[in-house]
Amino acid sequence: MKVLIATEKPFAPAAVEDIKKELATAGHEIVLLEKYTDNAQLLEAVKDADAMIVRSDKITPAVLDSAKNLKIVVRAGAGYDSIDTAYAKEKNVVVENTPGQNSNAVAELVMGMLVYAVRNFYNGKAGSELKGKRLGILAFGNVGRNVARIAKGFGMEVSAYDAFCPADVIEQAGVRAVKSQDELFQTNDIISLHIPATPETIKSIDYRTVNQMPKEGILVNTARKEVVNEEELVKLMSERKDLKFITDIKPDLDEEFKKFEGRYFSTPKKMGAQTAEANSNAGIAAAKQINSFFAEGDTRFQVNK
Repeated sequence: MKVLIATEKPFAPAAVEDIKKELATAGHEIVLLEKYTDNAQLLEAVKDADAMIVRSDKITPAVLDSAKNLKIVVRAGAGYDSIDTAYAKEKNVVVENTPGQNSNAVAELVMGMLVYAVRNFYNGKAGSELKGKRLGILAFGNVGRNVARIAKGFGMEVSAYDAFCPADVIEQAGVRAVKSQDELFQTNDIISLHIPATPETIKSIDYRTVNQMPKEGILVNTARKEVVNEEELVKLMSERKDLKFITDIKPDLDEEFKKFEGRYFSTPKKMGAQTAEANSNAGIAAAKQINSFFAEGDTRFQVNK
């Protein structure tokens, strides 16, 4: 089978070699398309591919129409909103993700940005410590659990809310379970977002929600840009001079947020999974899933059933 590794934002070189080795164990032909600058390049490369491994690449109906032999697309990572899963299903193309492989990398980034934020972005003035701060985690999936684990090591008081995770599961992890999203925002100094972008969550982090945070609140977003109502958050931060917003997903209103000097930080590009370990873990997992799919018909990670 021909497997296309299509990554506008490439894997680390060592990760590419790991992926190739895993696919080679099953005798697959491997084609590499990195740093492509035109969608036409992707459309051409996918024409005769039987399988694809992608990162944040957009797999649109046009891509799927061009891929006449395509049977499976694996997103090396957890989020898959860049793939038209419904159209893929119509085309009988299996879409999978690799949940959990990037979780520790994202969680470490959260804590690294938090240290940077509470130390006033290292501007030379006295900041504060994370020890004793109250951290609220919105969604207790793989990333949220890793954030909780690391935060407890900092001596933080950790609570979480997840509409789909039972309270007793959260409590078993040594984390206080709250009863609602509103309660989470009302009772924590810092909120870390780990919700997916769905019709229910898009722009749900809005003026009313964030305004419930106590004085000197910090909002952290390493989830999806779309879940934050940027217009309303800009309005709130212009009114509340105590709030900080840090993210690894550059907002559409980046220039507006930059006006809040000392209270806003964004990485130039999405950085959550940008470690050699996460690259390798997610890439190898994707390769193994493709091997299992063709060898055994394994679709346990399918997201478009």
